[in-house]
Amino acid sequence: MTFFEKLSELYEAQVPFVSVTVVDVIGSAPQNRGAKMLVTERGLYFGTVGGGKLEKKAIEEAHRLLKEEHPQQNVHFVQWSLPRDVGMTCGGGVKLFFETYRVNAWKIVIFGAGHVANALIHLLLNLDCQITCIDPRKEWLDKLPDSRKLSRVLSTDMPSEVAGLDEHSFVILMSMGHTTDKPILLEILRTRAFPYLGVIGSKAKAARLKKDVIAAGLPEESCRAYHCPIGLDIGTNHPWEIAVSVAAQLIQERDRLAPRKR
Repeated sequence: MTFFEKLSELYEAQVPFVSVTVVDVIGSAPQNRGAKMLVTERGLYFGTVGGGKLEKKAIEEAHRLLKEEHPQQNVHFVQWSLPRDVGMTCGGGVKLFFETYRVNAWKIVIFGAGHVANALIHLLLNLDCQITCIDPRKEWLDKLPDSRKLSRVLSTDMPSEVAGLDEHSFVILMSMGHTTDKPILLEILRTRAFPYLGVIGSKAKAARLKKDVIAAGLPEESCRAYHCPIGLDIGTNHPWEIAVSVAAQLIQERDRLAPRKR
């Protein structure tokens, strides 16, 4: 694949990254003008600006840019003397252009890969979001659509996955039923707080979950920390219509919490 195909791949997958380009070379240097590489939080993703110490220092600079909480700009130039700034024996220098792509993906986590989850994921993949679906059943995860926006997590201990979730995630519980949703919900209420937390189910299930929360020794206000039933009050019990109502509520809550200019 080409550099720009790899760049598009990262952008479409909503992965933050830095593009680094050699824009000038002075004297002896390990790469020519125009050499490019892509760096993610995990390290070098594609290309090279020379390898060795120069590339290591450029990757460190890219990581520094990705970690900036309040960046002043998305573009950045550096000019390094190879012997003085990089510690190389070459007597030359390089000028590098860093361009940071801080993709701010809307993160949605769905516990469960059943019929409604499958329909919901199909809908959400048309939006600017990054979805994680967690389920202990490989055969159900395999039924989900293929997309760079979707991560499948096979886990036989779904409550243990709660600790690793991004704090900005919208979290939906629609696993195999009350028996599997309940421990995930209790783990979240005990240890985490998310901008949106919803549990699929009827009013009867909502009443039962409230009793479960109180019985677990959690304060009564914990019962107001999640939605159950979920979705807008529209449509029938058909999986696709439930999916539409849930997607609509997610968008409604997203816009309520962070209004966007239209």
